[in-house]
Amino acid sequence: MAVQSRKPAQADAKVDKKVDAQVGKTWGRDRDVSFGTILISLGILVMSPIWVLYTYISCNGYSCAMSAPALEIYTATNSLEALKTLLIRELPQYSPYAMRLFFTWLTFQAVLYAFLPAQIGYGQRTPAGHLLPYKVNGLLAWVISHALYFAGGLYFGWWKLSIIHDNWGGLLIAANLYGYFLTFFCFIKAYTFPSHPADRKFSGSFIYDLLMGIEFNPRFGKLFDFKLFHNGRPGIVAWTMIDLSFAAAQYQKIGYVTNSMILLNLLHATYVLDFFYNEDWYLRTIDIAHDHFGFYLAWGDSVWLPWLYTLQSHYLVRNTVDLTPVQFAITFTVGFTGYFIFRSVNHQKDIVRSTNGECMIWGKPAKVIRTSFVTSDGKTHKSLLLCSGYWGLSRHFNYVGDLLISLAMCMTCGTQHLLPYFYIIYMTILLLHRIQRDHTRCKGKYGKFWEEYMKVVPYKLIPYVY
Repeated sequence: MAVQSRKPAQADAKVDKKVDAQVGKTWGRDRDVSFGTILISLGILVMSPIWVLYTYISCNGYSCAMSAPALEIYTATNSLEALKTLLIRELPQYSPYAMRLFFTWLTFQAVLYAFLPAQIGYGQRTPAGHLLPYKVNGLLAWVISHALYFAGGLYFGWWKLSIIHDNWGGLLIAANLYGYFLTFFCFIKAYTFPSHPADRKFSGSFIYDLLMGIEFNPRFGKLFDFKLFHNGRPGIVAWTMIDLSFAAAQYQKIGYVTNSMILLNLLHATYVLDFFYNEDWYLRTIDIAHDHFGFYLAWGDSVWLPWLYTLQSHYLVRNTVDLTPVQFAITFTVGFTGYFIFRSVNHQKDIVRSTNGECMIWGKPAKVIRTSFVTSDGKTHKSLLLCSGYWGLSRHFNYVGDLLISLAMCMTCGTQHLLPYFYIIYMTILLLHRIQRDHTRCKGKYGKFWEEYMKVVPYKLIPYVY
């Protein structure tokens, strides 16, 4: 686990923007990719939108039964007319109102991000040597957005609290339009007016660059960062609002809100509020510190996150699940044990960062490996690798907490269908892949220091297992 100082040093010189982005990169996002990687990238580009659409059809028309749409589509292929009728019936329909709703929401979040009072946080140093400032005001934006949602729905009567649920198909179309626009806009921007030219990465593959992005931190001006805005706002602010809207729809449908829906809202809200309360910490995670901005984040934050991370609420509004007291207690315990691990692990990292390693971890002096690394501007920088406490158990013990929280979110839906468990399956794949990506990046960045660290902390995730 690498930690760095939050404050930019006064000696941090500006990188010449004319520096070729492909020169001198020894770490960061992959530049040379294999043919197999390009094929996988193409598969992600094609199949991700199809999967989101399939889950929409499954929940909207078949109560989230995962195999039912496939069986009916297969049967309908015997008749072109029958297939056409099926698709017209099941595909989301364009709605001018939903289009206005989505882009009003997007604009509103952009205004909050740009103009609300904010602290200035700093991420990790980029491969080109930049230490970029970020506006940290997500918690205030979340509070204002939710206060307006409830005030407009309950006091002023401007909309029903189920407004998101009621326009879900039209919102899916709007989000896809924006996600694709943002993807190609950022791809073109990387060539024509990049924010930090020396931090770009060109793989030589249009497909891979479109998926993973070329620019590291595309921005408007100094502070409107595309990555932080689109991941945190509007996607994560909307996460809890989507859940609340589906809970309202459940109330309208059956006359009460099930304990499973309440627990799901509690788990999601805990995760989301933790994200915004610790938004400055997020600036040094892999999303900001490693990922470039392409389809993976542009379309992913616009469509994949709000549609699939809330999949359990889609299920519960269509399938009434009343958990027994024992089921509720087990699910609650799994979820909040995971949250305790997740927050405790990351708290140790924050303590070490803020004290430059001069602190106590579990009652003992923190064990750190003091490293140095070189950025493409030729400068040498210092960093730490923490190897005690939770970070001495494994290199990514925080992911253990993440996976327990994710499992509990799925457990709120009972065991009748597989589709609500997509989230834990996806998160397991995502985090295992992140472990490998982090290893590749850190090995290139820290060299011999990383080799030393791997000897001290040999396990990647679960001690004595992996």
